[in-house]
Amino acid sequence: MKIGILSDTHKKVKKANQALTLLLDEGAEFIVHAGDICELETLELLKNCGKRYVVVYGNNDNHLMTHQNDYNLVQEPHYFKIAQTTFKLMHLPRYMTPDTEIVIFGHTHNFKSEFIDGTLFLNPGESCARDKPVSECVMLEVKEDDLVVTYFAKKKKEKSFKSEFFSYKRSK
Repeated sequence: MKIGILSDTHKKVKKANQALTLLLDEGAEFIVHAGDICELETLELLKNCGKRYVVVYGNNDNHLMTHQNDYNLVQEPHYFKIAQTTFKLMHLPRYMTPDTEIVIFGHTHNFKSEFIDGTLFLNPGESCARDKPVSECVMLEVKEDDLVVTYFAKKKKEKSFKSEFFSYKRSK
Protein backbone atom coordinates (compact mmCIF):
# COMPACT_ATOMS: atom_id res chain seq x y z
CA MET A 1 0.00 0.00 0.00
CA LYS A 2 1.20 3.50 -0.85
CA ILE A 3 0.67 6.18 1.79
CA GLY A 4 1.26 9.82 0.87
CA ILE A 5 2.52 11.95 3.76
CA LEU A 6 2.80 15.72 4.03
CA SER A 7 3.13 18.17 6.89
CA ASP A 8 3.51 21.81 7.77
CA THR A 9 1.62 23.26 4.83
CA HIS A 10 0.86 26.40 6.89
CA LYS A 11 -0.74 29.11 4.75
CA LYS A 12 0.71 27.80 1.48
CA VAL A 13 -2.37 26.18 -0.09
CA LYS A 14 -0.81 26.16 -3.56
CA LYS A 15 2.23 24.25 -2.28
CA ALA A 16 -0.05 21.88 -0.36
CA ASN A 17 -1.95 21.24 -3.58
CA GLN A 18 1.28 20.61 -5.50
CA ALA A 19 2.48 18.08 -2.91
CA LEU A 20 -0.91 16.37 -2.72
CA THR A 21 -1.18 16.19 -6.52
CA LEU A 22 2.30 14.65 -6.74
CA LEU A 23 1.45 12.02 -4.12
CA LEU A 24 -1.81 11.14 -5.88
CA ASP A 25 -0.05 10.99 -9.26
CA GLU A 26 2.52 8.65 -7.69
CA GLY A 27 -0.29 6.29 -6.65
CA ALA A 28 -1.05 7.22 -3.04
CA GLU A 29 -3.94 5.14 -1.72
CA PHE A 30 -4.16 6.89 1.66
CA ILE A 31 -3.08 10.40 2.72
CA VAL A 32 -1.61 11.51 6.05
CA HIS A 33 -1.12 15.15 7.05
CA ALA A 34 1.12 15.55 10.11
CA GLY A 35 -0.24 18.91 11.22
CA ASP A 36 0.04 22.66 10.87
CA ILE A 37 -2.61 22.66 8.20
CA CYS A 38 -3.58 26.25 9.03
CA GLU A 39 -5.98 26.75 6.13
CA LEU A 40 -9.50 25.40 5.70
CA GLU A 41 -8.83 25.29 1.96
CA THR A 42 -6.09 22.69 2.55
CA LEU A 43 -8.56 20.54 4.49
CA GLU A 44 -10.93 20.83 1.53
CA LEU A 45 -8.17 19.61 -0.80
CA LEU A 46 -7.69 16.55 1.40
CA LYS A 47 -11.40 15.87 1.76
CA ASN A 48 -11.94 16.12 -2.01
CA CYS A 49 -8.85 14.20 -3.14
CA GLY A 50 -10.79 10.96 -3.55
CA LYS A 51 -8.69 8.99 -1.04
CA ARG A 52 -9.08 8.15 2.62
CA TYR A 53 -7.06 10.50 4.78
CA VAL A 54 -6.22 11.46 8.34
CA VAL A 55 -5.00 14.83 9.63
CA VAL A 56 -3.55 15.53 13.07
CA TYR A 57 -3.85 18.97 14.65
CA GLY A 58 -0.62 20.98 14.76
CA ASN A 59 0.35 23.72 17.18
CA ASN A 60 -0.99 26.31 14.69
CA ASP A 61 -4.36 24.66 14.12
CA ASN A 62 -6.50 25.59 17.16
CA HIS A 63 -8.79 27.73 14.97
CA LEU A 64 -9.74 24.58 13.00
CA MET A 65 -11.27 22.80 16.03
CA THR A 66 -14.74 24.01 15.07
CA HIS A 67 -14.40 22.02 11.82
CA GLN A 68 -13.49 18.69 13.44
CA ASN A 69 -16.78 17.04 12.43
CA ASP A 70 -16.37 18.08 8.79
CA TYR A 71 -12.91 16.58 8.29
CA ASN A 72 -10.95 13.61 9.62
CA LEU A 73 -9.07 15.72 12.18
CA VAL A 74 -7.53 13.88 15.16
CA GLN A 75 -5.67 14.74 18.35
CA GLU A 76 -2.12 13.59 18.96
CA PRO A 77 -0.93 10.97 19.47
CA HIS A 78 -3.32 9.19 17.12
CA TYR A 79 -2.93 5.44 16.70
CA PHE A 80 -4.28 3.61 13.67
CA LYS A 81 -3.71 0.48 11.66
CA ILE A 82 -3.65 0.22 7.89
CA ALA A 83 -2.12 -2.38 5.57
CA GLN A 84 -1.63 -4.66 8.60
CA THR A 85 0.79 -2.07 10.00
CA THR A 86 0.51 -0.03 13.19
CA PHE A 87 1.02 3.74 13.06
CA LYS A 88 1.31 6.56 15.53
CA LEU A 89 0.66 10.06 14.15
CA MET A 90 1.52 13.33 15.86
CA HIS A 91 2.59 16.82 14.97
CA LEU A 92 4.90 17.65 17.86
CA PRO A 93 7.63 15.04 18.37
CA ARG A 94 6.62 14.41 21.98
CA TYR A 95 5.54 10.79 21.81
CA MET A 96 8.59 9.27 20.14
CA THR A 97 8.39 5.92 21.93
CA PRO A 98 8.66 2.95 19.55
CA ASP A 99 5.24 1.50 20.41
CA THR A 100 4.15 1.12 16.75
CA GLU A 101 5.90 0.01 13.60
CA ILE A 102 5.75 3.51 12.09
CA VAL A 103 5.87 6.85 13.91
CA ILE A 104 4.92 9.87 11.77
CA PHE A 105 5.50 13.41 13.00
CA GLY A 106 5.92 16.95 11.72
CA HIS A 107 6.69 20.32 13.34
CA THR A 108 10.49 20.36 12.88
CA HIS A 109 10.22 21.15 9.14
CA ASN A 110 13.08 18.69 8.59
CA PHE A 111 12.82 15.44 6.65
CA LYS A 112 13.69 12.37 8.69
CA SER A 113 13.60 8.70 7.78
CA GLU A 114 15.22 6.60 10.46
CA PHE A 115 14.69 2.91 11.21
CA ILE A 116 15.56 1.97 14.80
CA ASP A 117 14.94 -1.47 16.30
CA GLY A 118 12.00 -2.26 14.05
CA THR A 119 10.34 1.19 14.15
CA LEU A 120 10.40 3.69 11.29
CA PHE A 121 10.46 7.31 12.46
CA LEU A 122 9.26 9.48 9.59
CA ASN A 123 8.94 13.23 9.14
CA PRO A 124 8.05 14.38 5.62
CA GLY A 125 9.63 17.80 6.10
CA GLU A 126 7.82 21.01 5.24
CA SER A 127 5.49 21.30 2.30
CA CYS A 128 5.25 25.07 2.70
CA ALA A 129 8.89 25.92 1.84
CA ARG A 130 8.88 28.44 4.67
CA ASP A 131 12.04 27.69 6.65
CA LYS A 132 14.04 26.68 3.58
CA PRO A 133 13.48 27.14 -0.17
CA VAL A 134 12.25 23.55 -0.63
CA SER A 135 8.77 22.00 -0.62
CA GLU A 136 8.84 18.41 0.66
CA CYS A 137 6.62 15.36 1.04
CA VAL A 138 7.00 11.59 1.32
CA MET A 139 5.50 8.43 -0.10
CA LEU A 140 5.64 5.40 2.17
CA GLU A 141 5.12 2.07 0.48
CA VAL A 142 4.22 -0.67 2.92
CA LYS A 143 5.19 -4.05 1.50
CA GLU A 144 5.08 -7.46 3.12
CA ASP A 145 8.82 -7.56 3.86
CA ASP A 146 9.91 -3.95 3.32
CA LEU A 147 9.08 -0.34 4.02
CA VAL A 148 10.07 1.90 1.13
CA VAL A 149 10.25 5.66 1.64
CA THR A 150 10.40 8.02 -1.32
CA TYR A 151 11.37 11.54 -0.31
CA PHE A 152 10.26 14.25 -2.73
CA ALA A 153 11.72 17.75 -2.75
CA LYS A 154 11.18 20.69 -5.08
CA LYS A 155 13.11 23.93 -4.93
CA LYS A 156 10.97 27.06 -5.20
CA LYS A 157 11.94 27.94 -8.77
CA GLU A 158 11.95 24.36 -10.12
CA LYS A 159 8.99 22.84 -11.91
CA SER A 160 9.30 19.25 -10.77
CA PHE A 161 10.08 17.30 -7.63
CA LYS A 162 13.29 15.29 -7.30
CA SER A 163 13.20 12.01 -5.39
CA GLU A 164 15.39 9.94 -3.11
CA PHE A 165 14.68 6.39 -1.93
CA PHE A 166 15.17 4.62 1.40
CA SER A 167 14.32 0.97 2.05
CA TYR A 168 14.08 -0.90 5.32
CA LYS A 169 13.52 -4.59 6.09
CA ARG A 170 10.48 -5.12 8.27
CA SER A 171 11.21 -7.11 11.38
CA LYS A 172 7.81 -8.71 11.82
